[in-house]
Amino acid sequence: MRQRAAFLRTILLGKPAMLLDEPFGALDGITRSELQRWLLEVWGEVGSTVLLITHDVAEAVFLADRVYVMTPRPGRIAATLAIELPRPRTPELAESPQFGAHAARLRELLRAEAWPTASPAPAAEPASGSSRNAIADPS
Repeated sequence: MRQRAAFLRTILLGKPAMLLDEPFGALDGITRSELQRWLLEVWGEVGSTVLLITHDVAEAVFLADRVYVMTPRPGRIAATLAIELPRPRTPELAESPQFGAHAARLRELLRAEAWPTASPAPAAEPASGSSRNAIADPS
């Protein structure tokens, strides 16, 4: 409930962009899933840009149109991954081969940043005109 109230307060301020830093990090899996779907519904109605910071690969793929992978320290954007999945996003989508491919690619990019001595993964192409972003941090 606190997460919903905080998010709605942000919407009521009428800002064109919102920053959500690990908004579902402390929640159990069922509540997290429910709030992710709720966020997508409200987000679709409001239409503002949201920058979501998460360490959860599945959450990043489910919520974002574009994911930025950051280096551990100093924090710089190392790669961008376009998430080309249909909207509206449904729980069933998370079981699709396309979702799995995006999640696998994101994990590959994160491993390349967490262990830079391994062969580096090439940067992915950015999405065009998207306003839903997530940042995945390998730390």
